[in-house]
Amino acid sequence: MFNALVLTQEEKTTRAQIQQLQESDLPDGDVLVEVEASSLNYKDGLAVTGTGKIIRDFPMVPGIDFAGRVIESSDERYKAGDQVILTGWGVGERHWGGMAERARVKADWLVPMPTNCDAQKAMMIGTAGLTAMLCVQALLDGGVKPEDGEVLVTGASGGVGSVAVTLLAQLGYKVVASSGRIEENGKLLRQLGAADLIDRSELEVQSRPLERQRWAGVVDTVGSQVLAHALSQVNYGGTAAICGLAGGHLLPTTVMPFILRNVRLQGVDSVACPYERRIKAWEKALEILPESFYQQACHSIGLGQVADYAHKIVRGQVTGRVIITL
Repeated sequence: MFNALVLTQEEKTTRAQIQQLQESDLPDGDVLVEVEASSLNYKDGLAVTGTGKIIRDFPMVPGIDFAGRVIESSDERYKAGDQVILTGWGVGERHWGGMAERARVKADWLVPMPTNCDAQKAMMIGTAGLTAMLCVQALLDGGVKPEDGEVLVTGASGGVGSVAVTLLAQLGYKVVASSGRIEENGKLLRQLGAADLIDRSELEVQSRPLERQRWAGVVDTVGSQVLAHALSQVNYGGTAAICGLAGGHLLPTTVMPFILRNVRLQGVDSVACPYERRIKAWEKALEILPESFYQQACHSIGLGQVADYAHKIVRGQVTGRVIITL
């Protein structure tokens, strides 16, 4: 028997409850994993609270990422005792996920644990950190260099944003962190490496199609008016990497930044990111992130606290990364 957080739906209301399950209850898959850690991401918050239509079929074990040890495998790439990481691929949405002490998944969805990592550290990075690294890589691929000017990170207090601030600062960029909680989180954001802070409200006001150029690059986790405003200020030839829609999925902008300032808008998805790219992103994130990040921006909870924290993360009341220890 093992413990799992199980979501059920009654009269269109999603309920989360810790249950004891057997391995025979798990869905089909190639690899059975003893889950040692998971993490709470914004998408998990939507799933657990039922705020978004993340989950269509119930019952469901949430958790879009996890790290742990292989118990048994029918795939030759993995054997008992191997340490592995999983992020994405619809796990925790369409396939039972990481908020349980056991998971059975397809081998194709796993990556080997890097040698300089363990389950706890892997989930301190997690889906949010992997996404942040892919966003930073998009800026690098777009030719954005530290000497080109300031880089804006929106939603900087959240999981993706806090990792992005840290990564960019470590790479020598002058990072401007935008958050709706500057008074509460400003000190932490500066500790992570932000050179300057701006309140989210400054970017929520409607802008002209082209404003004064300011940003060499942008990492956006918010979308909607915040992204539209940021795009109007991107320097000629700059790049904006976008990965979130916490502020809304509509984008009230024009083509002008793209055709008059040669701005690149790069979408970033970590869910179906190809294997080799995942491996490189994990290795690079582990290489760049300082030990201080794990101490400053991460904290741990148990399965019994997930429901409470899920409501908090949806309301924008969670700072940094939340690890679920199993």
